[in-house]
Amino acid sequence: MIGDNFTSPKQLFLHSLKEFKEMTIFIGNLSWETEVEDLEQLFSTYGVVKKCYLPLDRETGRKRGFAFVDLNDQNSEKKAIDDLQDVEWMGREIRVNEGEKRNGPNNKKRNKYDKN
Repeated sequence: MIGDNFTSPKQLFLHSLKEFKEMTIFIGNLSWETEVEDLEQLFSTYGVVKKCYLPLDRETGRKRGFAFVDLNDQNSEKKAIDDLQDVEWMGREIRVNEGEKRNGPNNKKRNKYDKN
């Protein structure tokens, strides 16, 4: 940031937010027996697990076969992605990569009466 010209504290703050990009790890092809605790144990070898989310199907309540994990820093996340990509874990070859941010119309909540 040294040498950058900011005309207001707000610009400096917005610039610092851009510098601080939080990554989420996507883990796919998970075994149906996978629990949050299993993922936390696996990823805790790379750093502090800040968040672990194992989505369930809305209709059936069953696991969907993928998860998201946030670690305490990006270096730990990159190391976990590199080390765990295409590794067999719990009987399945898991896919591990950087999660993609979802922006746009598919990511907004809709009212059931909304015709759009």
